[in-house]
Amino acid sequence: MRSGAKVAIVGGVFVVIAGGIGYGAYSVVAGDGGSDSDVGSKSAEVRTGPLGADEVKETAEQFLTAWAEGKDPGLAAEYTNNPAAAKVAVAGYGEQAHITGAVITPGKATGAKVPFTVKATVKFKGLSKPLSYASELTVVRGLTTGKPLVDWVPTVIHPKLTKTTSLVTGEAATPPIKAVDRNGTELTAEKYPSLAPMLDQLRDKYGEKAGGTSGVEMWLRSDDENAPATTLLTLSKGKSGELRTTLDAKVQEAAEQAVKKYDEASVAAVKPSTGEIIAVANNRQDGFNAAMLGKQAPGSTMKIVTAAMLLEKGLVGAEKPAECPKTVLYQGTSFHNLDQFDIQGGTFTQSFARSCNTAFIKLINEAKDDHALPAEAREVFGLGLNWQTGVVSADGTVPDSEGGGAAAQYIGQGTVQMNVLNLASVTATAKDGTFRQPVIVPRDLDNRQLAVAERQLPGAVGQQLRDMMRATASWGTGKAAMAALGGDKGAKTGSAEVDGQATSNSWFTGFQDDLAAAASVEAGGHGGDAAGPVVAAVLAAG
Repeated sequence: MRSGAKVAIVGGVFVVIAGGIGYGAYSVVAGDGGSDSDVGSKSAEVRTGPLGADEVKETAEQFLTAWAEGKDPGLAAEYTNNPAAAKVAVAGYGEQAHITGAVITPGKATGAKVPFTVKATVKFKGLSKPLSYASELTVVRGLTTGKPLVDWVPTVIHPKLTKTTSLVTGEAATPPIKAVDRNGTELTAEKYPSLAPMLDQLRDKYGEKAGGTSGVEMWLRSDDENAPATTLLTLSKGKSGELRTTLDAKVQEAAEQAVKKYDEASVAAVKPSTGEIIAVANNRQDGFNAAMLGKQAPGSTMKIVTAAMLLEKGLVGAEKPAECPKTVLYQGTSFHNLDQFDIQGGTFTQSFARSCNTAFIKLINEAKDDHALPAEAREVFGLGLNWQTGVVSADGTVPDSEGGGAAAQYIGQGTVQMNVLNLASVTATAKDGTFRQPVIVPRDLDNRQLAVAERQLPGAVGQQLRDMMRATASWGTGKAAMAALGGDKGAKTGSAEVDGQATSNSWFTGFQDDLAAAASVEAGGHGGDAAGPVVAAVLAAG
């Protein structure tokens, strides 16, 4: 009898005792010559309509029992609406993942959904370790047969399995690493959950260089050869090699806590004088590393780049007059300021600090070049130059555009796409005057080629830009968020409108001494409302 007595051999008959749903005992393998199920039988009448509770119970029982038995993957697969895909996954469960002795216990059904737990053992070359997890299945009616069938998705087999991954057990392809911060503090996914995908990538890329030896593990193998493996169970640890990163554990902890206050929040911090990434954190339901891979319009935080371009062209000066009307029309597209505000007789610093959209849009004709902003973004701020951070990241893009699209780019809308690492780098460049490509591990670890911008910010331009950011932090739209911070500080707020979204995304970036940070909160509203406090918390920790 298997442990737990959920699945057992009784008198030569394979039965399942399915406690939670209350199936009682169901004979799957009959005695002499009996049929094991009705798979393949044809009903005289195709049933339609909602599934009955009895159909859900029986179908779940049949599938789970066939899967637990493990002798014929095709049998379990036939109880699903995608037998071909299901057969591969069920077969791989034993043949590739080396999972044996599965005890599957169903829970109470909720409608057509049936939760269940799995307790099994993973065995490989004399090593073994218990494995347990929870998942669920959904029963649907077959489109052509009307039969109740398990709706096949890979998560039925394991909650982390996808269409492009498979479960594998064996000697790990790369040795494990002990990732540490710039001061030697160990960084683990358990303590710093936002780092989990990056730690997997760092292991895949630098595990051998770190000097460890491989152990035996069960992992998720991706069809994409460039995707990192995700370890699910360790049978033998091997020896970890130490890998030093540029992160700061103290700032990383502050970042992890700061993003927890808002759903769908991301933050990144960079050291302006070196480009070293100090912290990266996300709070997202999908687990996506939006801080480094996201691609969204950054709203008015883009005005840092736009202002630099306008200053370089001599079209504005920080203390020179600048018009800020309530609305402005450019090539048939109307642009307005938040709540239709205007500034009478103001300076460009006032327009920047209060985030006046129209002051920037009015100058696009004087720039006489729709491609000037993309060039500034690329040549000075290093956006789109194929960054080699040490892990997978997106560089930010400001593509060439024309007409109303080019005008929208001036205020961080339209086709501009960034993530918070890109924006933190923009602020770091403004603070230091020179673009230094962000890195999470030192360049000399693998001598990779880092991106280099064509030119620096001219001295006078950089000084004016920093002064306008300081004004934003001291009395402009960033005042509330930055109020508790001392030292040399500057900021820029942004809110980005998204089609079909009632509330705009909140963006904020700032610097304090030699640390720059940026954050975004989806549907967070104005920049200072949600993203601002996240940035302030990270800067305070640094």
